[in-house]
Amino acid sequence: MSETVSRFIFPREFVWGVATSAYQIEGAWNADGKGESIWDRFSHTPGNIMNGDTGDIACDHYHRYAEDVALMKELGVQAYRFSISWPRVLPNGKGDANRAGFKFYRCLVDELLESGIEPWVCLHHWDLPQTLQDAGGWVNPNIVNYFADYARLVANELGDRVKRWVIFNEPRCIAWLGHLTGIHAPGMKNLKSALKVSHHLELAQGKAIQTLREVNQGLQIGTVVDLNVVHPISDDEKDREAASKLDELWNRWFIDPIFKGEYPPLAEKVGLKPDQDDMDLIKQPLDFLGVNYYTRLLATNDPSNPLTRAKVVQKKTPTTEKGWEIYSNGLYEILMRLRTDYGNPTLYVTENGAAFEDNIIKDGKVQDDDRMAFLRDHIAQAYRAIKEGVRLNGYFVWTIIDNFEWAEGYSQRFGLVQTNYQSLKRTPKKSFYWYKQVIANNGVSFP
Repeated sequence: MSETVSRFIFPREFVWGVATSAYQIEGAWNADGKGESIWDRFSHTPGNIMNGDTGDIACDHYHRYAEDVALMKELGVQAYRFSISWPRVLPNGKGDANRAGFKFYRCLVDELLESGIEPWVCLHHWDLPQTLQDAGGWVNPNIVNYFADYARLVANELGDRVKRWVIFNEPRCIAWLGHLTGIHAPGMKNLKSALKVSHHLELAQGKAIQTLREVNQGLQIGTVVDLNVVHPISDDEKDREAASKLDELWNRWFIDPIFKGEYPPLAEKVGLKPDQDDMDLIKQPLDFLGVNYYTRLLATNDPSNPLTRAKVVQKKTPTTEKGWEIYSNGLYEILMRLRTDYGNPTLYVTENGAAFEDNIIKDGKVQDDDRMAFLRDHIAQAYRAIKEGVRLNGYFVWTIIDNFEWAEGYSQRFGLVQTNYQSLKRTPKKSFYWYKQVIANNGVSFP
């Protein structure tokens, strides 16, 4: 008896891509006039990053971008989402531009276009200029105008060749991880400041969207949020309430204002009461929303948490090396929720991937079968959502190449390509060739 093979073939115009961010891959942290970022300062401070790692060199993409684009061309991706380092192009966050920094990004964009790969520019993936942080950073309301000016500058420089623009990557991480828990730069632990940051991020996003449209009406503009399914650990009423509150803080806080013009109820309870003018600025029309999805959160009641009365608990199920539960059905749930609760916007999965140990080498390739299974199962859930009416137009793997994984340093490998951090040699993994076939076939197969 022959095996039954299921094939999930995506719409012809579906976009397959990969994603990175500036601080995680570029290195050259102080080269050619680049200013210091909050992640430079944070990683140089002992005790903040595992093993004392920094992004000073990272993958040295700044000097090796042509090699990395050649890998993307071999992979066959149609799009590459990368971020601009704000302090590389504006060393002080405002004022005079650094021409060498813009030269790098123009060369990168040219290399991508010559290779048939569409550049997707993210304006901010966490690396705020340290000079702005010294003046209050995202807590300072002036940051809204500084960010809009930065957006205008970058759009004027690259808007002639870049049509897809992302405002932020995961503002939740900037607000909650950078200013509430302190595990990310700038390492603050203050609820009042974190609330201000969350609101200033929303305002800055709205103003940046307006600014980009002023620069070029033809740009396609979106933003990226990380969303996780939040389930109660049990059917107990208190656990269900805990899951609901955690969902407000984790998911709804950064999408309700965009699509509904209001914060979830939790905001008023913790003292965030913006006026209508602010909410009107925040609720700017988007051409698309990017969704980063990795795992599910399981919540239980925790009276000691004054914010949500919830805590996240672990379930004994398969996890990635990072300890995140592997729950591919969650991607389907998130996409369907955006369809039913938020007006069925145009969506892209802008990050999805997993860290695994990647130790076994065979035939010159890392045998990362776990990563292949992870990606396959999530791509299948994306297909399922499309078949049920979700307007999902693309999928980006995180990430093309092993890189600096924030507080985890170089201990976690998410790449389709292995990075030797001593020699900086790039070696495609088995998953690289698997994803290459997915792209070539415009879909996945299940035996």
